[in-house]
Amino acid sequence: MIDPARPRDAHRVPPVTRSAPDPVCSHEQVRSWSVVVPAKRLALAKTRLRPLPPDLGGPAGHDALVLALLADTVAAAVACAAVGEVVVVTDDPDAEAVVRELGARTVPDAPDRGLNPALEHGARSATGTAVAALSSDLPALRPQELADALAAAGAVPRAFVADAPGTGTTLLTAAGTPLRPLFGAGSAQAHRADGAVPLTGRWPGLVRDVDTADDLREALALGVGPHTAALAAR
Repeated sequence: MIDPARPRDAHRVPPVTRSAPDPVCSHEQVRSWSVVVPAKRLALAKTRLRPLPPDLGGPAGHDALVLALLADTVAAAVACAAVGEVVVVTDDPDAEAVVRELGARTVPDAPDRGLNPALEHGARSATGTAVAALSSDLPALRPQELADALAAAGAVPRAFVADAPGTGTTLLTAAGTPLRPLFGAGSAQAHRADGAVPLTGRWPGLVRDVDTADDLREALALGVGPHTAALAAR
């Protein structure tokens, strides 16, 4: 079994930069964010991780891994000083139980029409006007990484962070404006074309989502949260 590698505080997070000039923004710096996390039913989640290789737990470990990835992501968001609430959109009872224990609030996936409608539904249920959609598979995410990204995002109406390959999106933010999520294949370009400002920074845990076994090995090398680390240790 792969070793969880370094402790989670093994790397420091340097200052943030933006990959495009800041547009003029009239709203004040955001102090508190509502973070919306989507969680599919376990039978439908992370199909590219099914079946898992033997060194990552084998076929029987898939559902436990999906829950561990979600738990570590939500735990990091709950612990982030810039986050006022975490809203998980899910119809899965196991996912609901896990995230509620961590301090998140849950809402059912009432639209039941896919990822983007679920995120819009979650955003409408948020208590604040600053909303961030966060991927549910970021086990190496540190609270400070998320805080730094949200600090940069608060200076513009809409912003996003691309994933490690640069084609997908792990974080989409909207302050005082509709979220307009466009997650899916090529979402980074789609969000940019829709006016969201791309943000870049030294936040390896925020960009390392887990879609494949190789992604998981890279996350483990960064140092993952306790739920994913416990599975890896077994």
